[in-house]
Amino acid sequence: MYKISLQVLIISIVFQFSSLAQKDDTSISIEEYERAVRFLAPNTDSLSKRSHVSPEWISDHSFWYKVETRDGEEYVLVNAKNGQKSTEESLEKLLEDTQFNRPQNKHQSNSELVSPNGKKVAFIKDWNLWIQNIETGEEIQLTEDGEENYGYATDNAGWKKSDKPVLLWSPDSKKIATYKQDQRHVSDMYLVKTKIGEPELKKWKYPLPQDEKPILIERVIIDTEEKEIIPLKIGPDPRRGTLCDNINCSGSFDDNEWSENSERLYFVSTSRDHKSAKLRVANAETGLVKDIFEEKVDTQYESGRGQINWSYLDNSDEIVWYSERDDYGHLYLYDAENGKLKNRITQGEFVVTRVSYIDEENNELYFLANGKNKNENPYFSHLYKIGLDGRNMESLSPEKGMHSITWSPGHDYFVDNYSTPTTPNTAVLKSSEGRVISKLEEENIDALLKIGWKAPEEFSVKSAKGTWDLYGLMFTPTNMDKTKQYPVVNYVYPGPQGGSISGWNFKTARRDHQALAELGFVVIVLEGSCNPGRTKSFHDACYGSLSENTLPDQIKAIRTLAGKHSFIDTTRVGIWGHSGGGSATVAAMFKYPDFYKVGIAESGNHDNRNYEDDWGERYIGLMGENPDSSSAYIYDANAQYADNLKGKLMLAHGAMDDNVPPYHTMLVVDALVKANKDFDLIIFPHARHGFGDDFYYMMRRRWDYFVEHLKGIKPPENFKIDLKK
Repeated sequence: MYKISLQVLIISIVFQFSSLAQKDDTSISIEEYERAVRFLAPNTDSLSKRSHVSPEWISDHSFWYKVETRDGEEYVLVNAKNGQKSTEESLEKLLEDTQFNRPQNKHQSNSELVSPNGKKVAFIKDWNLWIQNIETGEEIQLTEDGEENYGYATDNAGWKKSDKPVLLWSPDSKKIATYKQDQRHVSDMYLVKTKIGEPELKKWKYPLPQDEKPILIERVIIDTEEKEIIPLKIGPDPRRGTLCDNINCSGSFDDNEWSENSERLYFVSTSRDHKSAKLRVANAETGLVKDIFEEKVDTQYESGRGQINWSYLDNSDEIVWYSERDDYGHLYLYDAENGKLKNRITQGEFVVTRVSYIDEENNELYFLANGKNKNENPYFSHLYKIGLDGRNMESLSPEKGMHSITWSPGHDYFVDNYSTPTTPNTAVLKSSEGRVISKLEEENIDALLKIGWKAPEEFSVKSAKGTWDLYGLMFTPTNMDKTKQYPVVNYVYPGPQGGSISGWNFKTARRDHQALAELGFVVIVLEGSCNPGRTKSFHDACYGSLSENTLPDQIKAIRTLAGKHSFIDTTRVGIWGHSGGGSATVAAMFKYPDFYKVGIAESGNHDNRNYEDDWGERYIGLMGENPDSSSAYIYDANAQYADNLKGKLMLAHGAMDDNVPPYHTMLVVDALVKANKDFDLIIFPHARHGFGDDFYYMMRRRWDYFVEHLKGIKPPENFKIDLKK
């Protein structure tokens, strides 16, 4: 009897352990999810101390900044002349014995623009432009003929819109450069709010490629003292800009610059397809316009990366102009009177990205550029100085990494923050000649390292066609066992206006890449060809048709990395992306169904016939009146390839998305239903493009989907991402 009971007990114990082992192989614990949450930016950022210096200049020779330390906030006052620092826990205490000019709190709201002298604000009321005298409170109506969808200074480019006027005050605060915007003829967009009772319709003007004409701006100068409207004597311009899609990308009236005496307005007229940029000057008294010169390109003209790089020089009556005419982004000097080229300012196998400062008195120009240091990642940006005659180029930030520059008011000094994806930030104070005055801060990540954090691995691979070296980041579990194989998650954003990697500086977390890796994945992020920051030919590699979505490059990179690392399992590859990345994800699942097994497509612009005109027309070209199947707008559309789906696909969209309206995803849903394909769908009833309050719910569902369908194990039920833990 005893022997039989013992045998039963042993069998029972063995069965229990066997069941437990089987459960461990088929599910993932809540504790593992909670560990992943610890690697999200809101948690990891707090573990990085003394990370970045954002100077607040209080004079030409002194500034203060705030840093986080292990003991809390610390305020630092710096004498820029010698780099001497003093610190306090309170800013007020730090500055109580210091003479400085505090910034004045000007009377300005999110729907107003203050004049340079701080005495007036401009605002829109009933489609007309008004100003208010700040001292007296008096409101003055400047225009009277504005009407619905044909108003003054209105900000609407389709998905990007606000109540703030788009205008540029003259230096003397007497005149305003703006426009009367005609959008009466363009398409309407509609969204319906989810609510109880009668539906609430949201309607606004949203130009589409099918529209005969784009949104047009009729340029005017308004004399606020005489209340006189001076129309510029040219036809209306498309609402286009040289920096990105429209004339308000920087938050101001882009591509406009006043002369110092407020007598002339220099501006660029950009064609609907971005292939022509025409530099012009207007007489502010008469409205007469003179063409200075025009740059035409076969694809699309842009004036830099993140900043407009053309400028009028008052002292010499010259123009600094940005061009990619020799494949690299460079600066040129033109005569503003006759439009003739005087000389090149920069040249060589590197890309100017931003003009940092022009010293007209000394005829010198400071600029940021990528790719000059051939032994570095070509996306790392450095500061240089050069004469306007193109001579005596000097490197002012030779340290390896991505540099961010903040100048003093008089441009005698600058604060230089630099880092790499794997090297924490260093902040130094330098003179305008590049001499290091003092090291301000060095980022401390000791607390990060204590939780097991590690930086992603930088890598370089050849492009699919072997033309270029491509660069990316690979995230692996911090507890990775290199004897095992891990499924791959490929995050993608094809651009072309941006890329998958947002900045090559140090970050404690990038999206949820490391968090997802903690759940047992290798996450691969690659800047593919067609992304910006390199040569024009690199950026234009997919011009005219965006159907590749960098996917051949992504696949080549994953296979190349798998050849170097045995822990990468190319039989289990997933992909996800948001917006353009959502579109690329669906394209991956439909066009490469034997490689990509699981996809999650969020807020994707799956058919650019349904998307705002200025983005597609910039990178694809004009659609034409009667497009046929040869048109890229039709060929690139995802829905027609739904029959090819083999793997697991989740689609997600916000029902109130006013950037990429939800009809994009509904077109794909309709095609999948007609093709009798299984798929998953999440609609967020109140969410816009970025999902807002539903952001972390979507993140958790993304984790679940990859865990379940790429790893083949069960995720914890209804896990909630709690950033407080």
